Amino acid sequence: MSKTPKNAHNPRSRNRLAVIAAGLGVSVVLGAGSAVAAHSDGQSDVFASGTASQMADSARSQADSARAQADQQHMQAAAKKKAQQRAEDQKEDRSSRSADRKSSLKKKANSWTKPVSGKYELSAGFGNSGDRWSHKHSGQDFAVPTGTPVKAVHSGTVVKAGPNGAGDGSSYGNAVVIKHKNGTYSQYAHLSKLKVKSGQHVKTGQKIGLSGSTGNSSGPHLHFEIRSTPDYGSGKEPVQVMRSHGVKV
Repeated sequence: MSKTPKNAHNPRSRNRLAVIAAGLGVSVVLGAGSAVAAHSDGQSDVFASGTASQMADSARSQADSARAQADQQHMQAAAKKKAQQRAEDQKEDRSSRSADRKSSLKKKANSWTKPVSGKYELSAGFGNSGDRWSHKHSGQDFAVPTGTPVKAVHSGTVVKAGPNGAGDGSSYGNAVVIKHKNGTYSQYAHLSKLKVKSGQHVKTGQKIGLSGSTGNSSGPHLHFEIRSTPDYGSGKEPVQVMRSHGVKV
């Protein structure tokens, strides 16, 4: 005959197991707390309490990990947004600088400047007459040392460049004539050296030659004219024309 295990039918043992199971269930559902299975005699179940504590610690650890991950994602998103804003600002700055450069270049292209660099003195003026000229003086002279850079007063295209006044006569020596977009021409004479050739496009302020005393000249200087055509005889008062373009000479 088989023997019945001790306490197998003991109601107190069944109640104890049920309470332990209930305590564990509560701990799992709530994620924290202590599932303490109480004996009918008021004593606590140590195993159930320890298991509930471990589960609570695990839940807190998972929550801390989730918060840390969320904080990291937030920081990464903020850094990405900041980098994008910085890139947009840099792009806007480059665009602004590019626009400023274009505006500056356009302004420079439309500007006028003096025909010589450095110090100078205005000597013979437009319309002067005397023994030095067979006709009235056709331009404005700038007294400067030989070798002084001579500049294009405005952007345009070289239509004449060479000796004998570039076709206007030996009195001019080495000369250059530039056609400008507004329909006027500028002429530079008595040059010691030419730096441009016919057909070449030049910018405002570009060096086109060096001053000298070639041709019919009493000393080193630049003979400068403003003309309505490329040829001799169509000269205008150059100082007034230059001042009308904002250049004080």
